Amino acid sequence: MSEQDKVFIFDTTLRDGEQSPGATMSHDEKLEIAGLLDEMGVDIIEAGFPIASEGDFAAVKAISEQAQTSVICGLARANFKDIDRCWDAVKHAKRPRIHTFIGTSPLHRAIPNLNMDEMADKIHETVSHARNLCDNVQWSPMDATRTEEDYLCRVVEIAIKAGATTINIPDTVGYTAPRESAALIQMLLERVPGADEIIFATHCHNDLGMATANSLAAVEAGARQVECTINGLGERAGNTALEEVVMALKVRNDIMPFQTGIDSTKLMNISRRVASVSGFAVQFNKAIVGKNAFAHESGIHQDGMLKNAETFEIMRPEDVGLSETNLVMGKHSGRAALRSKLAELGFELGDNQLKDVFVRFKALADQKKEIYDDDLIALMQTGDADADHIKLTALSVSCGMDLEKSAEMTLEIGGEAKSVTATGDGPVDAAFNAVKALFPHKARLQVYQVAAVTEGTDAQATVSVRLEEDGKIATGQSADVDTVVASVKAYVDALNRLVVRREKSGGDVAEVSYKDVS
Repeated sequence: MSEQDKVFIFDTTLRDGEQSPGATMSHDEKLEIAGLLDEMGVDIIEAGFPIASEGDFAAVKAISEQAQTSVICGLARANFKDIDRCWDAVKHAKRPRIHTFIGTSPLHRAIPNLNMDEMADKIHETVSHARNLCDNVQWSPMDATRTEEDYLCRVVEIAIKAGATTINIPDTVGYTAPRESAALIQMLLERVPGADEIIFATHCHNDLGMATANSLAAVEAGARQVECTINGLGERAGNTALEEVVMALKVRNDIMPFQTGIDSTKLMNISRRVASVSGFAVQFNKAIVGKNAFAHESGIHQDGMLKNAETFEIMRPEDVGLSETNLVMGKHSGRAALRSKLAELGFELGDNQLKDVFVRFKALADQKKEIYDDDLIALMQTGDADADHIKLTALSVSCGMDLEKSAEMTLEIGGEAKSVTATGDGPVDAAFNAVKALFPHKARLQVYQVAAVTEGTDAQATVSVRLEEDGKIATGQSADVDTVVASVKAYVDALNRLVVRREKSGGDVAEVSYKDVS
C-alpha cells in the first residue's frame, strides 16, 4: 500500500489505557499484551511513561528489547530529564520513538505560568533535544482542540523545524466533534510550512461518545496516524477503540479508501486478554468486540441470519477472530432459530415435537434473560408432560429465619386436581412432604442433587432425584430458574417413572397410604 493510503495504528493501551483508575497491569502482563500487539501488526506501541516509576521504565525497556516489528515509543514531558529517561528505555528497540508533549491551550499554559513566547521556546528546545537522541520523534500539543488556531499553527511549525517527524493533535478532553476534527487537520495541512513532510496523528477521547468518529474524520482530512487503545480503555470515558478504527476502515473502504496493516482476526483474542488483565470488562453492546456484537435474539433477525447472514451483519465474525455468529436464544426467538440451535446440539425434531418444545422454551424464556445451550439440553431432557400420571400445577412455599417452612401445592393426579399444605425442615423438604401427602407412596429418596446449569443469578437449576421402591430405581430430572420448583418437578418425574413400572407389573398406582412412608 502507498503512504497516502496507509493509516498507521498507534496503540497506547499500555500507557493511556493503563491510566484508567484500577487498570494497572503487572510487568509480565504488559510484556504479554505488547507481544500480542506486535504480532497483530500494530505500527507503534506506546509502551509507557518511563519517568513515572521504576516499574514503568523496566516495562518499557523490556518491551523495547522483545519487540520484533513494531516501533516502541515512550512518553516524556517537555523537559530534558523526562526525555533522557525515555530514551534510556526505548533505545534498546529495533525501531525506537520518543513522544514528548506540552499543554498548549490557555488553560494548560496557565499551569506552568508560561506566556506564548516562553512556551514556544520550550517546545523548540525539548523537541530539538529529543531529535538529537532519536531520529523518530513525535510531538503533541496537549488540548490542541481548545488551543487558539494561530498559536497552534505557530507551535506545530516550531516542532516540525526542531525535528519532529510526527505531529499528534490530541482532543484531550473529548470536546470536539467530527466536523471540527476534520477542519483542524485540514487547516494545519494548509497553513503550516512543512506539514506535507511529516505525519499528522489524531488522539481522541470519548467523553461525548465521538472518539472513533472524530478520529476517522481526521483521517479523511489527511491525518495518517490514529492513536487508540484496545477496547477503548483510557482516561475517563476512554479513547478511540483500535478495533473500531480497523474494522470501520475495512468495512467502509468504499468511502474511506485507507488501509492498516492490522491482522483483524486477532482482535477478539487481544480484546478479551486486555479485559482480563486490566479488570475492565467489555460492555455487552460494545462495537466489534462486545458479547452481543454478533448476537441475534429477535426472531425476525434470526430467521434472516439463517437465510443470509448479510441481512443483519455488515462484517463476518471470523474477520475479528470469532468462529461464528451467535444466535442468542431468548423470548424473542422464533421456531426456525430454535430448530437450528437444537440441531447444532444434536436434537433433530419433527414439526409436532418442535411445537411442544417451543411452548416449553417460551415459558423458560419468560423467566430467563438468556437461554444458553445447556439450558436447551436440560429442556430436551425433561419428560413428556402430557403423558405423565402426576403433574405439578401450582406451588407456593414459605421460608425464612424464625418462620415455619411450608409448601402449598396442587398436583393433578390421573386428571384430578388435589391440593395440600405441608411443613418440613426447609422449603424443599416441605414440598416433598406435600407430594407424599397428595400421592402416598413408599419410595425412598436415595439421591438429591442440585447444580446450576449456567451462570448468573437467573441460572437454571438442574435437579436430579433418585427414588427406590421395592428394588426398583427411578431417576427424575428437571430444570427451572426456581430451585424448589425444579426439585419438585424432578421428584414428580421420578414418581411418574415408578408409576409406569407399576402399571407394567399390574400394581396399583397408589397402593400405600401416607403413614407407610418412612
